[in-house]
Amino acid sequence: MKRILLLIATNFAVVVLLGVVLSILQNVFGIRLGENGTLLLFASIFGFGGAFVSLAISKWMAKRATGAQVITQPRNELEMWLLGTVRRQADAAGIGMPEVAIYDAPEINAFATGMRRDASLVAVSTGLLRAMSRDEAEAVLAHEISHVANGDMVTMTLLQGVLNTFVIFFARVVGRAIDAWISGNRDSSGPSFAYYIIVFVLDMIFGLVASVIVMAFSRWREFRADSGGARLAGRGKMIAALERLAQTYGVSTLPNEVRAFGISGGVGSGLKRLFMSHPPLAERIAALRNG
Repeated sequence: MKRILLLIATNFAVVVLLGVVLSILQNVFGIRLGENGTLLLFASIFGFGGAFVSLAISKWMAKRATGAQVITQPRNELEMWLLGTVRRQADAAGIGMPEVAIYDAPEINAFATGMRRDASLVAVSTGLLRAMSRDEAEAVLAHEISHVANGDMVTMTLLQGVLNTFVIFFARVVGRAIDAWISGNRDSSGPSFAYYIIVFVLDMIFGLVASVIVMAFSRWREFRADSGGARLAGRGKMIAALERLAQTYGVSTLPNEVRAFGISGGVGSGLKRLFMSHPPLAERIAALRNG
């Protein structure tokens, strides 16, 4: 499946929200996190909790965000072909049959998500079905099935959980140190107002650093899914699909919540590239040709 960033928009907000909840536990309910070991324990619970909540609702969120319609009973030959192709690829990859859906969007795109390898969702855009040949669409489906078979979503969730934990932990450790330095180490009955401002800012800064790490991992998994798609559908078909995708690359109407799940990503350079979930198509095509 995919270790994506349904988790980035969601988790970025989750980390900040969990920070607020931790502060409430400390000051309203009197739960003190003075010892770093206790703080790390709470940070782990909240950090991994946020990531796994995102994972648990990923399929529901993807359907809701895109308006994807799951094919339960094929209405035409195209839908029969989609189901048959996904079933054959899923069997070859050793995973359970995913739900297959179509969503209305003009661009060439597809995505996969879900909490388990045997209970996933694969969705394709109407634009892809109009613009791609069957061979090219088969390769795109194979790419998405490879994400599922690779366990990408679980891996991404674990990575995000670790990063969330350290964002929460270090924001508070560093925040305490800065607050103590500002106050001249004067004793007080509890954290100052400045402490909460400092921690909020540090949550944002460390969260951005965590996002860069997650996006670097996301780009790597795209190369791996391309390779898996080439094994399932054929290297020539996978290259042809990426070349077709290049005609509209960077144009996406996928909602932010699921954009990193799509086969098509954004276009960027310089610092912007650090936050791209997908590597440039030219690099992906070259990797397939040289592999």
